[in-house]
Amino acid sequence: MKFLKVILFFTLTNVAVSQNSSQNSTNNSIKKQFETLYKKSGSYQKYKVIEKTLFNALQRRTVDTIKNLKSTIVSKQDLINNQNKKLTSLENQITSLKNNLTESSEKEDQISFIGINLTKSNYNLIVWIIIFTILSLLVYFIYRFKNSNILTKETRSSFDEIEQEFEQYKKKSIEKEQQLRRKLQDEINKQRGV
Repeated sequence: MKFLKVILFFTLTNVAVSQNSSQNSTNNSIKKQFETLYKKSGSYQKYKVIEKTLFNALQRRTVDTIKNLKSTIVSKQDLINNQNKKLTSLENQITSLKNNLTESSEKEDQISFIGINLTKSNYNLIVWIIIFTILSLLVYFIYRFKNSNILTKETRSSFDEIEQEFEQYKKKSIEKEQQLRRKLQDEINKQRGV
């Protein structure tokens, strides 16, 4: 009976230790789990003897790890594919936005003047030429007006002088005519009275 108790004690201790080590092994990497299995295995001549339970546990953990890695790889690949699709979509949007920006810049840089599309610099050049031409014409017409005004004033002044001379000539003519009439009347009176 004592022998049975000792065997039972060793068996329970071995099971508890193997469960503990299997839980710890799950947390360790596969390489460490293989090393642990190798250390726990017994030796027979030049061969290592591995307990089936430990081997099966390691095999299950390895298969689970591989499955987890495969599912992780698949999910990461899906994520990469989704990211690539989003990247392509964003690149297309960027290209579209760049084209829109270029078109907007060209439209903003152009001005329609008398039905002709001109760049702003050409429009500014044309406007300044028009302004310069108008100012030149204004200066020319002001100069012409002043000259004409001076000529008009001189002409008026000459006209006024001529008119005054004419009035004086008229007065002198009237006076001469009146004197001639008086002389004529005096002669007529002399001739009658004589």
